[in-house]
Amino acid sequence: MNGFVILNKKEGVTSFKAAACLRRIFSEKKTGHTGTLDPMATGVLPVALGKATRFIDFIPQTDKGYRARFSCGIVTDTLDITGSVISQRDVSVTRQEIEAVLGDFRGDIMQLPPMYSAISKDGVRLYELARKGIEVEREKRAVQIKKLELTAYEDKNEFEIEVICSKGTYIRSLVSDIGESLGTGAVMTSLERTLANGFSLSDARTQEELSELGERALLGTDYPFMCYPAVTVTDNQARRFSNGGELSSDRLKAEIMPSLYRVYAPGNVFLGLGEIKEDDISILWARRVIGNDK
Repeated sequence: MNGFVILNKKEGVTSFKAAACLRRIFSEKKTGHTGTLDPMATGVLPVALGKATRFIDFIPQTDKGYRARFSCGIVTDTLDITGSVISQRDVSVTRQEIEAVLGDFRGDIMQLPPMYSAISKDGVRLYELARKGIEVEREKRAVQIKKLELTAYEDKNEFEIEVICSKGTYIRSLVSDIGESLGTGAVMTSLERTLANGFSLSDARTQEELSELGERALLGTDYPFMCYPAVTVTDNQARRFSNGGELSSDRLKAEIMPSLYRVYAPGNVFLGLGEIKEDDISILWARRVIGNDK
């Protein structure tokens, strides 16, 4: 079974285990998620099944969306509520104070990745070092916060924000930086991903719902690539392309331009992704193909 399903991941499960659970539901040996969610996080997790796992690296990197809750006056080593408390004190923060600092974090900002993250340093994951009590120097990264709005305010220093951001943004770090700007410290208490790879919560289904829907929940392998132009080739061209062979672009019935292409055999059978490169538009190169069942 080949294609994608959009899982609404539940809290307390790693992304790897969540994807692995779908192997049983869909009786498919190969599964792979398209972007890690922390175990405490819930929400949108696209998962590839079967041969669709070959195409994960080609999925367009679109903006991510999150809904996060946080508390002021608390600082932990993981920057979320699951970590060890470093400091805690009673504080009082008004809605106006929160909204006043949010403006500093909209747009292009530099962000320091947390130690508890999957980023590698000299071949070692940062979280592995952090668990040993080792903190290493990290470089700040440029990220873009396209939307940052306060969506809920509670008297006990509990707040909720809605975020639309670029890939690579750490919401835990964003919350921590907001707390630092307020002078109170802050820790993320919950996180829900609302948007990923062009999919939203309205597209996502729980594990139980996916189990009930079965194959009806499956999206085609080509589904995440609808932003790319399509080309239908002849039977002979399809055989060559499926074996990794390049095609002459002047023999294609399509507008020729530098881009990735969805390539189909007659009958709308998806064969894979090809590419016409800017430095040589005469060739459609096979970038990733469905291939045979061997």
